[in-house]
Amino acid sequence: MRRKGRATRHPCVVGTDEGTHRELAADLRSAVAGDVDFGASARALATMDASNYRRVPAGTVAPRDADDVAAALEVCRAHGVPVVPRGAGTSIGGQATGTGVVLDLTRHMAGIVSLDPHERTAVVRPGLVLGRLRDAARPHGLTFGPDPSTHSRCTLGGMIGNNACGAHSVAWGTTADNVRSLEVMTHGGGRLTLGRDGRGAPPGLLGLVDRNLALLRTGYPPGLPRRISGYALDALLPENGRDVVRSFVGSEGTLGVVTEATVRLVPLPADPVLVVLGHPDETAAADAAAGLLPYGPLTVEGMAADLVGPAAKDLPRGGAWLFCEVDGEDAARDLVRAADALGTAVVRDPAGQRALWRLREDAAGTATRVPGGGEAWPGWEDCAVPPARLGAYLRDFRALLADHGLRGTPYGHFGDGCVHVRVDFDLWTPAGVRDFRRFSEAVAALVVAHGGSLSGEHGDGKARAELLPKMYGDELVALFGEVKDLWDPDGGLNPGMLVRPEPLDSGLRFEGLDIGGTGAGGPGSVKPGAGGRHSRDLPLIGLGREAARCVGVAKCRVEGPSTGDAVMCPSFRATGEEKHSTRGRARLLHEMALGEVITDGWRSEEVREALDLCLSCKGCRSDCPVGVDMAAYKAEFLDRHYAGIGGLLRRPRSHWTTGRLPHWLDLFGRGLNAALRLPFAARLAGLTPERTLPRVADRTFTSWFADRASARTPDLTLWPDTFTDHLSPRTGRAAVRVLEDAGLGVRLPEGRVCCGLTYVSTGQLGAARRVMRRTLDVMEGAERTEGVRAVTGLPVVVLEPSCAATLRTDLPELLPDDPRAARLAASVLTFAEALETLAPDWTPPLLDRPATGQTHCHQHAVLGDAPDRRLRRAAGLTGPLAGGCCGLAGNFGFEPGHHEVSLACAEDQLLPALRTAPATAELLADGFSCRTQIEELTGRRARHLAETLAEALEEGLDRKETP
Repeated sequence: MRRKGRATRHPCVVGTDEGTHRELAADLRSAVAGDVDFGASARALATMDASNYRRVPAGTVAPRDADDVAAALEVCRAHGVPVVPRGAGTSIGGQATGTGVVLDLTRHMAGIVSLDPHERTAVVRPGLVLGRLRDAARPHGLTFGPDPSTHSRCTLGGMIGNNACGAHSVAWGTTADNVRSLEVMTHGGGRLTLGRDGRGAPPGLLGLVDRNLALLRTGYPPGLPRRISGYALDALLPENGRDVVRSFVGSEGTLGVVTEATVRLVPLPADPVLVVLGHPDETAAADAAAGLLPYGPLTVEGMAADLVGPAAKDLPRGGAWLFCEVDGEDAARDLVRAADALGTAVVRDPAGQRALWRLREDAAGTATRVPGGGEAWPGWEDCAVPPARLGAYLRDFRALLADHGLRGTPYGHFGDGCVHVRVDFDLWTPAGVRDFRRFSEAVAALVVAHGGSLSGEHGDGKARAELLPKMYGDELVALFGEVKDLWDPDGGLNPGMLVRPEPLDSGLRFEGLDIGGTGAGGPGSVKPGAGGRHSRDLPLIGLGREAARCVGVAKCRVEGPSTGDAVMCPSFRATGEEKHSTRGRARLLHEMALGEVITDGWRSEEVREALDLCLSCKGCRSDCPVGVDMAAYKAEFLDRHYAGIGGLLRRPRSHWTTGRLPHWLDLFGRGLNAALRLPFAARLAGLTPERTLPRVADRTFTSWFADRASARTPDLTLWPDTFTDHLSPRTGRAAVRVLEDAGLGVRLPEGRVCCGLTYVSTGQLGAARRVMRRTLDVMEGAERTEGVRAVTGLPVVVLEPSCAATLRTDLPELLPDDPRAARLAASVLTFAEALETLAPDWTPPLLDRPATGQTHCHQHAVLGDAPDRRLRRAAGLTGPLAGGCCGLAGNFGFEPGHHEVSLACAEDQLLPALRTAPATAELLADGFSCRTQIEELTGRRARHLAETLAEALEEGLDRKETP
């Protein structure tokens, strides 16, 4: 039952006393129907957003409804504890972090209350992800106008808090332009409905405005479509309709907590066309942008070559580009005619448009890597100037970067004069932080000199609020403080943000991870990425710095089924929990390294629990815009977590069984079949009884190959991976049949080899290195006897994608000092790559049928599947394979407690693709785990592409005629 009672007022300063936290948590649990979590894991997950800042909360509350919000505020008010409302945590100013209680509005308050296509409005809860609203409105030909690049995970409440904008703001405005009314809970317990004509204004607000009319009429810079900084008090002027809603939007959770919003919907363009205009450089593109606005574009987005990278080859001639969406072919023609561009591309195909827009949407992450190496960070991410001044501003901004010895890559909403840029600040050392402050003060002065706004999209937060007097002057900033006090007299909502701010160089999330400094792991000696992602003897602080590369853009938090060939992050989509996202795990590793919230270092059970549902799919390695590699971090953590005698005893039995599977199969072979049929065999092996264990083949592939005679000179070495050799030898036999038909001589290594995959995935890195070194000895003939020919120099064709990925990446990263590792990694080819590069004139048999199945997640993340798609197309196998992860993921699906998540991952893309495929479709899956999962869940046998082609060769199917 929710406790009622009057709350006493206290200054909202949260204490660090554990007893105080326990009492607060107990009172919240008594009062709130939702989830209350003051554990180390929940606190660690909420210490950061997508900014440079870190604040440690006392705990988190996930309210179920507005009554829960009121109850939580009442308890926190009584305890004198501040409250911070939080959505997806993609803010880059630090305003989604707090030291008191964080309200997680995404878990339960995330629905659409109603959608009225006739009135073109929707009523939504604050935790609703923007993408879900857009999906619901699309069948009615409508959308919500503001569309930040994080639209697949940002929430409406967060957009209201920051007055978010997005690419279409030149046509549809900011969030403030698209909110009709708000239901708001104040810190003092008031429930207000905000609207126009002063509706919902707290007592005294309109009177304060009337006493300061001259200041409000002259204190805001004119001609700024992206003026997001500070409070929009000019919206309360009589001539502006005393719009309380507009004045509240962008207040960053400092005035009240939104519990419901009525928003405007706008018609979708009937015939969207993307016009890409090439210009010599970014300033030329910026100069051109404002001149395009009279032609009514829906977007005018700018990007330069230093951000686009290799994808520039697919764009028209130029060194920078404007991405202009228009409605209709006539509008596109008019825009092209008006543009003074070096090159032009008009893209009507929706798939082509999506591919180009993906470049823009990923920019917030890709911009964190500067050309030539190094890391770049937010901080001056989104200032804005009048659009006509953007070119001049960018020239001055580039000069300012050079003066400070910094690098950054501007991009963004050129039509609105808003620029995003991440800068390679040194935020790890005291000297670097001092330089960060000096640059921040200088660039603020530059923005103001050009008549601009310190924030043009993401709000001020800690990053810019301290500098607001440069933009508005002391008198108007003091008025902001008076407004805050009217709304929130106790100062309990998001203190330190926007009003009476904390210093912009305090509370940086990098503190404690400086090289040569000391974190929980002692003196640091490893730079991020040094020696590969698996760094030998990686200290705790080193892993913390690796995890810190996560900037929090949260692409891993996309809800619902993944689209296209995306993989990241299957465990988040299965559970919906932050701790099972790539970002959540990176945050926990970061906190583990700092040792403040998670205090037991490598022994942390919070980190182990979060990593337990990581499938090591490697999807984040390619899908994460900043290349976070959680599979590598997991392996490193498990290796340290179970180190020592005590750790060895605590290791799950599955690590000894499936983790050392190659050893057991080599030792016992098909004799394991009898053992696995014994009662309770799965439980004794530490595996789940919900799975049928694979059967070991009667004869290995290597045995079959040794008994066959071949007079061919070898052109390649075929890698006899454990899965092919012992569990699926027919795949190996089929591959030999196809490769030889292509005129290629095949040989096997002269000894047992293993990539070490199962050892790596279970975090047995010492054993993995030993296995890898023995393999290198075999491959380079270090222990060869007289008359045995080394296989050095031949391409190595690997049929199992996970093994190929391990050889390409984990091998050189785990053995960075062994040149043989790099040589072997460079020689690895997939089956399709081998046919394409070694037998380019070979023509496959023509199967002429549809195909379905699974692209292995490691293939997607590490190897790429373009050669496979070309080979399937040449063989007349039409249709894409499913992306995502099959959910079995090697040992993952066989371990206790993983079965439900394993099934949910299969339901993401794989099983729906199989259900909707034609009955005649060829069922393909090159990965042994993928084939096992398909057979287990559907009773159908999938095959490696080599098996399908070999069968066609045996049947004598025709070849496709060469033109």
